[in-house]
Amino acid sequence: MSSKILVVEDDTLLSQTLEDLLEEEGYEVTLAINGEEALEKTFNERFSLYLLDINLPLLDGVTLLKELRGAQDTTPAIFLTSHKKEEKLKEGFLVGGDDYITKPFENEELLLRIQALLRRTQQKAPKQVGDFTIENGEILFRNEPLELSKKEYDLLSLFLQNANKALPKEHIIETIWNTSESGSEGAIRVYINRLKKHLPQITIENIRGIGYKLVL
Repeated sequence: MSSKILVVEDDTLLSQTLEDLLEEEGYEVTLAINGEEALEKTFNERFSLYLLDINLPLLDGVTLLKELRGAQDTTPAIFLTSHKKEEKLKEGFLVGGDDYITKPFENEELLLRIQALLRRTQQKAPKQVGDFTIENGEILFRNEPLELSKKEYDLLSLFLQNANKALPKEHIIETIWNTSESGSEGAIRVYINRLKKHLPQITIENIRGIGYKLVL
């Protein structure tokens, strides 16, 4: 399974150049031209890596990553920047950036940085929870990978991390939906029902007055 990279860059020529370069290396590439479009794409799709320009319209790259990290999105991120000011770069690392590369850059250097970062993040040992395995940004059930949307993946991950524990509705909303979205108890029920369609074998209990619990 090839790694999926979200490239967020408002320079159309550079964006298309990066798309061609990365696809030649076997990566799946999704493009966004501003921070709000990128945020929307992360709602419904999971990525292996983010390449984020800092100077983006509508929502700059640093603020975008801050929003994502606030929503418990740990996807590794590399900033593409013309900034040489230490303060701006420091801010990028403080909100959760993993690396940066200064424009203009050599294609080979960018590819090496991507490979190194993906290698570090994908070498984590798989986590086993009952019949589930969480590994390399995927969830497997009885060794079979599940085809989940971003929200379904995030919700199931949260349940697995807290298996057999009651999760308050407020905690689920704060964790799964970021500040730009409107999470609700109704939305939680929608995604729980979707998980049950994927996995009729699982039991997610409604704990009246509190929230929900995955029973394993």
